[in-house]
This record gives sequence, C-alpha cells and structure tokens, in this order.
Amino acid sequence: MSQSEMFKKGLKIRRAVVGAEYVDKSLASADSFNLPMQELVTEYCWGAVWGREELPHKSRSMLNLAMISVLNRPHELKLHIAGALRNGVTKEEIREVFLQVAIYAGVPAAIDSFRIAREVFDSLDAQAKK
Repeated sequence: MSQSEMFKKGLKIRRAVVGAEYVDKSLASADSFNLPMQELVTEYCWGAVWGREELPHKSRSMLNLAMISVLNRPHELKLHIAGALRNGVTKEEIREVFLQVAIYAGVPAAIDSFRIAREVFDSLDAQAKK
C-alpha cells in the first residue's frame, strides 16, 4: 500500500471524520480488486481535498451531506452524517442542509435524508447509553 505523505494525511483525516473502526475495516478487507480504490479515496479525497485548509471540515461535511443526499447514496449518507456530527455539525444544521436539499434538489431526496439522519441519530444515542 502506498504510504505517500498525502496518503498519510488523508488517512488521518478519514479516520477522524468517518471513524477509525470503519476505515480500518475498509482497509483490512481490501483485496487486489478494490485496494486501488481505497488508496485513491484516502489519498485524493481525504488527503488532497479534505486536507486543504481553505474550508473547515465542518463546512466540507455540510457540503457532503447535501451532495450525497442529492446523489441518493444512503450508505455514504449514513457514514457522513455521523462524520458531520464528529466535525461539529449540529442536528439543527443537518436539518437545515436537508431542507435546502428539498428546495433545490427535490422533496423525495430530502425525505429520505431526514429518515436516514433519524436512523443515525437513534443509533448513536443507543451507543451512547451503553
């Protein structure tokens, strides 16, 4: 696996945002088919883009929520809702992002996003009570 400086930077950010357990599982289960994708995502998405200082991670999380909602990617949306909360995005801000999605991208996308967010909130609340 490539250990370029950008990869290392991306790995650190990726683990902080989406959780070390998720990232470690993704990397550990990578094989010769999908390892290049894991390396690409870690280096370029998380290192080269998320690693830029011009936007704070909180802003990047809010942008991701809107874009992933519009793209109808529920698995990634769950992951990034939890990551947004780690980055300091409040539930109220998440709500506002999805209301914005409703107006500019469609009510069905927003409705699904609200439902997915509720699932994430409930799951995190249950984990916190353990």
